Amino acid sequence: MAELLTIDDVRAAAAVLAGRVLRTPTLPSPGLSALLGVPTTVKLELLQRTGSFKTRGAFAKVLSLSAAARAAGVVGVSGGNHGIALADVAHELGVAATVVMPSTAPSRSVELARASGADVRLTDDLPSAFALLNELVAAGATLVHPYDDPIVVAGQGTVGLEFATDAPDMTDVLVSIGGGGFIAGVATAFHALVPGVRVWGVEVEGADAMSRALAVGGPVEIAPTSIVSTLSAPHVSQLTYDHAVALLEDVLVMSDAEAVQGSLILAETQKVWAEPAAGCLVPAARAVLDRVGPDARLGLVLCGGNAAVADIVRWANV
Repeated sequence: MAELLTIDDVRAAAAVLAGRVLRTPTLPSPGLSALLGVPTTVKLELLQRTGSFKTRGAFAKVLSLSAAARAAGVVGVSGGNHGIALADVAHELGVAATVVMPSTAPSRSVELARASGADVRLTDDLPSAFALLNELVAAGATLVHPYDDPIVVAGQGTVGLEFATDAPDMTDVLVSIGGGGFIAGVATAFHALVPGVRVWGVEVEGADAMSRALAVGGPVEIAPTSIVSTLSAPHVSQLTYDHAVALLEDVLVMSDAEAVQGSLILAETQKVWAEPAAGCLVPAARAVLDRVGPDARLGLVLCGGNAAVADIVRWANV
């Protein structure tokens, strides 16, 4: 079993990140509260620099590296947001970066990573992207893993530190899951700061690596088929799996169509442009309320906004 992070790890990451990332807004959502019928608060992490929480973990990791490790150049694998974040962070810190992405990654994500100076390598799918990543690390590049790294997880956990500090009266918090690093960090912070809180993971069908891991008792390989590339990890890690077992109430799985519809609902009710990786939280919130009843006070972590208008329109019409 992997060693679980503590709130001290998350607070240490927050100190490292001070002045490097935005303290994104935590706001009550009148629109979602009316839609769902219970008080609902949102953490607008999609307003973070590079458009997602991934910048936090990338900064935390690269800042922790030795001079030699930085000089070797960093490499990461990504369905979109980690690649954008790593490219941006590496550019700011003067480190060469290679980002491996599947060809299914949003074109905007590829363009943004390249615009920051990263060498972007495209592969046929995400499993082959992980295979190329391993080759590049074996050749000497320094790995900045999107989720299987306690320093990265602690960095992502600073979202939960801020959210729990700003809205400590929530009973139920919903967080999206790709590889599981984000929810591991957020849940660590919430359970330390808000006694009795329930943290719910949300996946989409065809990108449900955590649900499948929980069903069989450990990480397993999957072949992602979801349109939601930013959640399409081919596996979770032992680190993120163990945090899920210890800290999550449950993991809910939504359809791609529900996730896209959730993005449109967020645009209408919250006035934000969220990718389906965040949109899936809206239908999941209804499922949570069916489980816990009408006295809940919900918190939704809107994790990213790096979806092109054309992508959402195309997905909505499928």
